[in-house]
Amino acid sequence: MSCFLSPSMNNKSREDEGSSMAVPYDRRQIATREAVTMNKESPNNIEAESFTFRELATATNSFRQEFLIGEGGFGRVYKGKLEKTGQVVAVKQLDRNGLQGNREFLVEIFRLSLLHHPNLANLIGYCLDGDQRLLVYEFMPLCSLEDHLLDVGAEQQPLDWNSRIRIALGAAKGLAYLHEKANPPVIYRDFKSSNILLNEDFDAKLSDFGLAKLGSVGDTQNVSSRVIGSYGYCAPEYQKTGQLTVKSDVYSFGVVLLELITGKRVIDTTRTSHEQNLVTWAQPIFREPNRFPELADPLLQGEFPEKSLNQFVAVAAMCLHEEPIVRPLISDVVTALSSMSATTGSPPRTTGSNVLKTVEDQGVF
Repeated sequence: MSCFLSPSMNNKSREDEGSSMAVPYDRRQIATREAVTMNKESPNNIEAESFTFRELATATNSFRQEFLIGEGGFGRVYKGKLEKTGQVVAVKQLDRNGLQGNREFLVEIFRLSLLHHPNLANLIGYCLDGDQRLLVYEFMPLCSLEDHLLDVGAEQQPLDWNSRIRIALGAAKGLAYLHEKANPPVIYRDFKSSNILLNEDFDAKLSDFGLAKLGSVGDTQNVSSRVIGSYGYCAPEYQKTGQLTVKSDVYSFGVVLLELITGKRVIDTTRTSHEQNLVTWAQPIFREPNRFPELADPLLQGEFPEKSLNQFVAVAAMCLHEEPIVRPLISDVVTALSSMSATTGSPPRTTGSNVLKTVEDQGVF
């Protein structure tokens, strides 16, 4: 269970992790402090607080095992409590090997500090102390969507239909902000259910976008030739060519929508061979709207409006189209999901969106 999905570390001992606690500032750190001062002169800068390693070690009780709440491809994340304010936070301890230089790291931090949206996990601060690099985020008490949707235990209450739509809409709004409002735009790169965190009201907040590359969103934009992402969530063109665009994120979003509909993991080798890849299994059903109810999570026990299910499936199918140019923009997905949201209480938005028209017609392609 992860209450804040983490960025990566090598398998070093915790004794080694604490070795830099008393490391003095060197010339590189002085240079990065100067970079901070220069950046503060920008009137549009939203400042992230600077913490010492000692402060964060105190917050997490020296990064003890019982405070570890997540571990992933980029490192470990710990639950902590800031001594000065008493605020409960999630502390990500980044890999000390292979990261960019201090100045480049600070540039990334300041870019991230400018990203603020109700559906993004809030970056509170950072630590650059010797060779230690950590990020401090708000703590999300209900952990991730994955924890409430996939492999639900008998003692757990499954997510109802309205909650699934609400979470999908919140996640879409966060992704739309990154794609279309952030400057420079952010391509998420590793969008998945475990990166969608939930607060006490089940509001969705995206995490780990801090490790996404920043850059142009042109159709041919190559962010990296090395594929970074989770198997099953990556768009086919990204896997083949390494070309990453906003439409790659839309594909990954479609995978999450399909997980919300079915309650199944995108890849599960315990299922029968033709069902192990969720997208491959669902593609034939997308072309037969009368079969859409076959996709519904059995834990829902049929408690959902059939029209709403059909619309939700139609949106997922469009996002999962093999051709990137055919996939909708995430802002159009927001429009479509807003029109079917059963929890916002707002009337459907009337626009010229092709996605909304397709959803209203309950078609697919």
